[in-house]
Amino acid sequence: MDVVEIKSDDLLSAEKQIPVDTPIVMLNLVTYHDSVRYSDTEHCTGREAYLTRYAPAFNRAAAAAGVTGIEVVYLGRIAASIVPGPARHWDEIVLVRYPNFAALRKVIESPLYKSDAEPHRKAALKDWQFLATLPSTRSG
Repeated sequence: MDVVEIKSDDLLSAEKQIPVDTPIVMLNLVTYHDSVRYSDTEHCTGREAYLTRYAPAFNRAAAAAGVTGIEVVYLGRIAASIVPGPARHWDEIVLVRYPNFAALRKVIESPLYKSDAEPHRKAALKDWQFLATLPSTRSG
């Protein structure tokens, strides 16, 4: 199973669970490849590929798709696991706010994203969890 693939069926399933026009924050738990080889002479770390190649290509795809209001809320390195879970190691957490799920979908289904951004994401990430979150309401 390709753990960095976004499947259409998964997008449709997620979309059915998220109210229309509701802001979402996407939680990205990422593990990077140690090394990414783009050519015989061009190499970088997975983190470099993600932050310096994927992120700018994503932003260009969003702009070309006319999607605005996307904001990186937090990017942080995992320092320690207080309550260890299954044997998965995450390098970083990235929280990204979108105006709604449709905006995210419009970007990741765009031809520019598929040609210019997606290859860098696939090259950079060894493991990935991509979770849509909604604000919780506080109740007794």
